[in-house]
Amino acid sequence: MTRKTTLTATAAALAIALGAALPAAPAHAGGSVSISVSPTSPEEARAMRLGLGMYAIAKGFKNGGISQNGFGNIAGLAQNGGGNFGVVHQHGNGHNGTLTQNGNHNAHGLFQFGKNANGHVTQNGHGQTGATFQFGW
Repeated sequence: MTRKTTLTATAAALAIALGAALPAAPAHAGGSVSISVSPTSPEEARAMRLGLGMYAIAKGFKNGGISQNGFGNIAGLAQNGGGNFGVVHQHGNGHNGTLTQNGNHNAHGLFQFGKNANGHVTQNGHGQTGATFQFGW
């Protein structure tokens, strides 16, 4: 096993153990879960940027945009620099999400599903790539 595989397996085991140890909340309690993805190589960064670009073509975005489907959603996108691409996608109700990009050639997608997800992403620097997925209930 490589060091990366060992660390990944250890992290997965820890997550399962913590999840099993936490008491179950009633379904009506509400909450959310967030998953953030960052590429670990230039190839992965290009693939992620390609995926975000394909999404942009489907939605008719140029440098990024906001897509909302639901009620009571709040979204914001601020870009300071050149060559940035950002997406805030909200599907469901009561989401609050912002994406701020400071620097050049950054790319990120914030995708919110369900209801009442609350997420705010900031990229400072140059050439960063990532995606955040949030699921609220």
